[in-house]
Amino acid sequence: MVQRIRTPTTPFIVAVWQSYKTLFIVAFIKVIVVFELRRFRGAWPSTHEANPGQDSMTRQLPSLSTDQVAAFVELARQGSLRRASQVLHITEQGVRNRLLALESRLKVELYRKSQGMRRSTPLTPEGRRFLSHAISFLERARELAELFEVAAEPQVVHVAASQYLIRYVLIDAVRQFHARFPKLRIRLSTHAEQEIEEVLLRDPEVAIGVAAPYEPSPELEYQHVFSMTWSLVAPRGHHVLRQKRIRLRDLADAPLVLFERGSTGRQHVLDAFHEQGLSPNVHMETTTTEIVIRMVEAGLGLAIVPLLPSGAVTRGRRVVVRDIADPIRPINSGILSRRGERLSAAAREFVGFIRGERGSVPAASRAAKRSL
Repeated sequence: MVQRIRTPTTPFIVAVWQSYKTLFIVAFIKVIVVFELRRFRGAWPSTHEANPGQDSMTRQLPSLSTDQVAAFVELARQGSLRRASQVLHITEQGVRNRLLALESRLKVELYRKSQGMRRSTPLTPEGRRFLSHAISFLERARELAELFEVAAEPQVVHVAASQYLIRYVLIDAVRQFHARFPKLRIRLSTHAEQEIEEVLLRDPEVAIGVAAPYEPSPELEYQHVFSMTWSLVAPRGHHVLRQKRIRLRDLADAPLVLFERGSTGRQHVLDAFHEQGLSPNVHMETTTTEIVIRMVEAGLGLAIVPLLPSGAVTRGRRVVVRDIADPIRPINSGILSRRGERLSAAAREFVGFIRGERGSVPAASRAAKRSL
């Protein structure tokens, strides 16, 4: 019987194969795959070809610089290249070059180059449309630059408002806001009611307006905060006070003290009379509720005015306040901002605060109801 001779290497090779055969197979497959990829390399599309829209956004973005946009915003603020160059501390030609470069990037004319009739603004319609976005662009760039810095100075928000709302509503609301946000400052400026929209559209430095617009401009966005109803204010002892229910027809022949022409309050009162087929006897006109009350106190006429629930406006005056039975459109007061413009973080914080988005009750409403 022939005995089979086993070499000493046979068991070793089998053991190695059993232990590493998986790795050998994987490596062999990888070699084949790499070979095939290289073989058909010309037929495979590149990453950009396979995903043509992947970076289309970045490729299509125009290269805008903050210097160019700042030159445009300053031209809008100052109204001329000369004054804009003085503010920016560069030559007029430097401002002009930046503006031309910006127009070239955007492929649109942003301002008028002719030296013809002097206009209120040098911007073209396209420039006026671009202005709010340019301001937001600079504000966002400033936020990015200051993202990791501690603000050395408080951020300022310029707010335009009527004297009435500043005195009886905003002073208290701003005081609360400053106490809660010490690094944010609100700068209030007083304007007649009909001027606030114009100031907001004309002056880019004014972030928001707080007003009671009759019909807001389509270029502005309105956010409601609170409403005020109307009351009759008469001097003590006036015969109209003897009636239990006072109607507008009872006041049609009486001398009335109304707000100035163009104000929202005046228009609401006139509309109410006209809806009743009445023509009021406008005896005097003035600009503020406080002066209206003083005129009534002096016996110069009666007044129909919107009053705060706190009674702060008439407190201490020798007048009587009565409800009016006929409906008069309430005064709706709120926040005006340029449509399509992104407010700064500080301005958004203030808007949210007075609208009550940082609490359960709007700060402006609390101020309106609080006795001052």
